[in-house]
Amino acid sequence: MLNMTRLLSGVESIPSDYEVVTEFEQYMLVVLVFIIMFGLGASLTPRDFTSALRRPQGLIIAWCTQFGIMPLLAFLLVLALIVQLPTEVVAPLALGTLLMGAVPAGTTSNIFTYFSKGNLGLSVMMTTNSTLWALLMTPLMLYIYATRFMPAEVQLEIPMRNIIVALATILIPVPIAMVVRRYSPNVGAVMELLGSVVGLFFIVFLVATWVPRNWQLLAWTPWQVYVVVIGLGLFGIAVAYAIARAIKLHPRNARTIGLETGIQNGPLAIAIVTISFAGSSQLGLVLLVPALYSLFIVIVATVVTVYFRRANVAEEQSIPDLL
Repeated sequence: MLNMTRLLSGVESIPSDYEVVTEFEQYMLVVLVFIIMFGLGASLTPRDFTSALRRPQGLIIAWCTQFGIMPLLAFLLVLALIVQLPTEVVAPLALGTLLMGAVPAGTTSNIFTYFSKGNLGLSVMMTTNSTLWALLMTPLMLYIYATRFMPAEVQLEIPMRNIIVALATILIPVPIAMVVRRYSPNVGAVMELLGSVVGLFFIVFLVATWVPRNWQLLAWTPWQVYVVVIGLGLFGIAVAYAIARAIKLHPRNARTIGLETGIQNGPLAIAIVTISFAGSSQLGLVLLVPALYSLFIVIVATVVTVYFRRANVAEEQSIPDLL
């Protein structure tokens, strides 16, 4: 109980305009993601996309896991862990958890798909697809699972600006990089290498900037919240990967679907909370799960990627089709 009291006092001291990352860091992250997506785009060809469109089962399965499994998993974690906490924090923490389960995949999933030797073309298409669908499915999933936790005076808003930015970071650099690689393979190869290096820096940058500024909040957060934020990503990846393998999808596609499902768009969830709860005393508590998830999913995905990279690549290459 002392831990919870300290958490509440820490959350109450958070100003209503609290930013998980500073404005400079936000711009820095957007620039880094653009550079990374240029690098990822340089590794793609039109065939990577046409093959996914010819056999759309990967996209269909990913849609089902993204908007079927993740919201349900978030709800089960709330029932198993969040409801055990003191009454005054259950509703905001549950709402933050359910929101995190209802948002689409983020571009971070593309980075880890590349490093895990997944199907990058499918990953990019899945991220774009889930982001577009989020305009309908995120409010619907919140209506189904989160109505009981929603304060009457709060109307959740899906910020179009963040949706547009998420789509722009995919739809602008990727095709440009593909064209560059088509007409100048050497330049394209350098861009791909640069994207890989920046991708590694991106991961370190997120951890290095967030942890020192928020170490007190990390120290005061109860263990149940840590299980939720780690479990949401880890279980999402594992369940989606298991389903994809069970229906005999190519291992590269199974890895891609797992990562796309479990790696949610944390910045979008944070934007929804800060806009919808601006000036509310519950802002800090609702923001806690999306903020911690955004940190720990990078760590979880790094561990999972190391595991995936140890897959039997020679055996996978003997499988004739990706889908």
